[in-house]
Amino acid sequence: MEPIPAILGPTASGKTKLAIKLAKKINGEIIGLDSRQIYKDIPIGTAQPSLDEILKIPHHLIGVKSLTEIVNAGEYAKMVLDTIDLIKKRNKRPIICGGSGLYFSAISKGIFKSSVSDLKIREHLEKRYEHGEAKNMLSELEQVDPNYSKLIHVNNKKRLVRALEIFKSTGKTPSEHFENQKNNPTVLPTLFAIYLDWNKDDLKKRIEKRTIEMLKNGWVEEVKSVLNNFPTKKLHPMDSIGFREIISFINGDILFENLIETINIKTNQFAIKQVKWFKREKLDLILPMIENYQASKILDVIQKKII
Repeated sequence: MEPIPAILGPTASGKTKLAIKLAKKINGEIIGLDSRQIYKDIPIGTAQPSLDEILKIPHHLIGVKSLTEIVNAGEYAKMVLDTIDLIKKRNKRPIICGGSGLYFSAISKGIFKSSVSDLKIREHLEKRYEHGEAKNMLSELEQVDPNYSKLIHVNNKKRLVRALEIFKSTGKTPSEHFENQKNNPTVLPTLFAIYLDWNKDDLKKRIEKRTIEMLKNGWVEEVKSVLNNFPTKKLHPMDSIGFREIISFINGDILFENLIETINIKTNQFAIKQVKWFKREKLDLILPMIENYQASKILDVIQKKII
């Protein structure tokens, strides 16, 4: 059975471009592995593949969900499995590409069996978060699950709330659940995890460059459009890095210079969390990346591994 390549890495690491080049080589189609790129109406702010890139190679699970919907890891895993079947029926090769560590765990290990949802607990935690208790909530998680807390950024409302919800609902920490999960059958045993490993300083420069490009491409206008179209809705995806800051800029609370600086700082912090997460995963191929890398050489290495 052919392995399914999964191109992984932190934000701004060049995953999409490399996945497209690989797809051309192996007659592939790309499946997004991103908890924000799955949403419609925010392609700029979530750095979705461009229309030109999508026309070159079919992309799946990109811009397919309404901003009013919430997608959990279990639902995502099912969508990936269904999409893989569709791609294979067309005699194409599925390629998974993205930076969501949680979603990668969902498709590589499965969802832990004891996973439950308690809407009352979740609602209470969300209210606490919205009333400025995010740091206190992260401290609570650090007390009960110091290892898992290191992987969660204080601005990641969804993951922080979910981690505390799991503990309060089951009496077990997320780390305990993931440890027990190791005995579960793998969802996609044929996954071949390829990780793009960037030097911290180089990645920081790439993030800063991309922030400027996203703002030039109309990120602020995109946020304004969402606010106009959903004036009374509380939208989960708008908690993503950059969106809240842009809303503050639109409201006149921060200057443009501060906007850029804040987005860069928070994106770098998020990238560090992503790196820590993926370094804990089983990675089949780690590719040391440098600026102006030769894609042909990297593709040769990948092809030899997945044939």
